[in-house]
Amino acid sequence: MAAQYGPHRWSAGHLDDGNNDAFRGARFTVADLTGARFTDCDLTGVKIVDSWLVGVDVSGFVRQFVINGVDVTDYVEGELDRRHPERVQLREIRSADDFRAMWDTVERLWSETTARAQQLPERLLHDRVDEEWSFIETVRHLVWITDSWASRTVLDQPAPFHLLGLPQTAYAPADAAALGIALDACPSVEEVLAVRADRMAVVRGIVDGLTDADLARPCPRLPAPGYPAEPRFVGDCLGVVMEEECEHHRFAVRDLARLS
Repeated sequence: MAAQYGPHRWSAGHLDDGNNDAFRGARFTVADLTGARFTDCDLTGVKIVDSWLVGVDVSGFVRQFVINGVDVTDYVEGELDRRHPERVQLREIRSADDFRAMWDTVERLWSETTARAQQLPERLLHDRVDEEWSFIETVRHLVWITDSWASRTVLDQPAPFHLLGLPQTAYAPADAAALGIALDACPSVEEVLAVRADRMAVVRGIVDGLTDADLARPCPRLPAPGYPAEPRFVGDCLGVVMEEECEHHRFAVRDLARLS
């Protein structure tokens, strides 16, 4: 089975140095891993025995997560659904009307959260909390998501990429540069929110005209150069947009609470 890196990643991308599987099956006995950080790692089947797990913070795609003999997966999922009911709405999407309702929710959530962010000093919106993306980087990534998974796939536009978009970290910098993306850009809040508003309007236009029949329409164009060639349909692509919006909103709310 191929290694899995994060819930939406098909490979390690440019981070694959040929040695990514060096620790597969490794055993650590009486080892001091205090302060270690694992990012976008495949930890499937990892077993931790008689060890100290104090102040441990875990995030990612979780299934069959057992602690001291208790599978806590359902508890964690249920608590996340309670805190973020949009997750439930997302899972229940079946029709064009459901997509429209989901986008209504996304617009409302981000409107509230953006207004909250704008109450903070702008310098804080460039700060990374615990090495995660800053608020501005998060918004830039959602610009990329719209460009790749809505404009390029659903609308079949060959080159919709805005220079302020921010791809996932595994996307090769050279490939991003070839698309005209300025990875090292440091836009102001006003600049990035203006682009974001334009991209949200793109999705609003798509869902407003969406029909149930459209959901099964194939999208022959890749989300971006370098993505794997595989069947994609309008419903699938819009599902990615909605999920990215919901998940990154959750992260933004979490980090804004720390910044506040």
